[in-house]
Amino acid sequence: MTSSRRNFLRANGALVALPFLHSLSSAFGAPARNEAKPARRLVMMYAPNGLVRRCFFPGEEQSELPGFVGGFNADKIKNQKRIPNKAGIYPVTLTETMQPLAPHSRDISLVTGLDRTYKDGQDVHAQGASCYLTSVSPEQAGVKGMAHPNGRSLDQVIGDHVGHSTMFNTLEISCNGFKAGKEDIYFDNISWYGPDRIAPSIKDPKKLYDRLFVADSYRSHVADVTDLVLADAKALTKKLGRDDRETLGQFVEMIRNVEVRIAKLQKLVATADVRIPKDEILPRGEYIRLQADLMLLALQMGITNVCTFMLGPERWEAPMLYEGVFDKPVNHHTMTHNQKGDGYKGVQKIDVFHMQQYAYVLQRMKELREADGTSLLENSLVTYGAGLGDGATHQYFDLPLIVAGTGQKQVKQGRFIQCKSGTLNSNMWLSLAKLMGLEMKQYADSSGVISELWT
Repeated sequence: MTSSRRNFLRANGALVALPFLHSLSSAFGAPARNEAKPARRLVMMYAPNGLVRRCFFPGEEQSELPGFVGGFNADKIKNQKRIPNKAGIYPVTLTETMQPLAPHSRDISLVTGLDRTYKDGQDVHAQGASCYLTSVSPEQAGVKGMAHPNGRSLDQVIGDHVGHSTMFNTLEISCNGFKAGKEDIYFDNISWYGPDRIAPSIKDPKKLYDRLFVADSYRSHVADVTDLVLADAKALTKKLGRDDRETLGQFVEMIRNVEVRIAKLQKLVATADVRIPKDEILPRGEYIRLQADLMLLALQMGITNVCTFMLGPERWEAPMLYEGVFDKPVNHHTMTHNQKGDGYKGVQKIDVFHMQQYAYVLQRMKELREADGTSLLENSLVTYGAGLGDGATHQYFDLPLIVAGTGQKQVKQGRFIQCKSGTLNSNMWLSLAKLMGLEMKQYADSSGVISELWT
């Protein structure tokens, strides 16, 4: 009998994957702790509606506020004035929006100067999201008969390569709690199996929990999974060493904590004033962090190694409650169109709020330990970016991007990498694919890699 990195507890149809337990691997003849090498993971977090660039890009704090540019087509974007990058590598600078990342300044790199090709004929927000990880050029789209640059997304391509040892090749998560569609799927999706073949994201924490921890997902008669496995876990504890008992205890506590939070959000929605759209009253931070913790459990337990995580949908004309930021729900997209005077300050508060959620994910990944004693973050690449360079201008150039983690000591962090203006963001996607172990010469319309990433 052998024991893999993924061990399981079973009870009445429920299936729970466990983190690596060294005591069991030794008992079953698996590799010792110092020989076990964790898998590499990739997490790609997406921020909607662009960012206030002068609060995010170093050196632009006093820049003139841009006017609103947009429309159904992106034709006006072609004539926008760019601020050319002075290519080079500099110490990482934490701007006002990036302040939540202060505890992680040595774990991240800010990359600027990245552009994405686009094709007129589709709303800029829809194309910003749906083409974020596909990066097919307009010419390629024309040859293939695509309505817009949309093909097989990067996460799916990487998942094909690294997903053979996991339950799911990829995991798609969204923090858009609205049940009724207010926009079409192009505004609310970044992962695609191929042209117009959506890789559907999971928005409901309960459904995500069920998918990860219940063998026959959505079986309503299955009770609390933690209660089902506690007896087995208690018996298992007797066979474990001190460190593994602590690991298993933390694991069970994390599962319980997730279940309590799911129940709390469900109760909040159930008791909402019927005159208020129920989705509006979901506290954004609590909702996002719950989805994030479920994602981290999936990564820790080897259920998947590749995740996409949308912090929110593009445009989506609906108020949302950013607790601790505003007293009542606000419409993020509408705010991005009203940035004159002090209007940008409200949008920037949402940018900081989203950055806090990214910082939360990084902190949790630092705390989660792997079989060889390293952290989950050390074995991962965790990106944070947007499909628009600025929410006011709707630009497809100078896309914001942060890369965290070293992917097992491959990436040198704590730097500000200014690429030459006009560098294709597909070059970054090709770089990530190579860092994840794929042997690829090109991805979409890439012309090379971001060589500055490597140590």
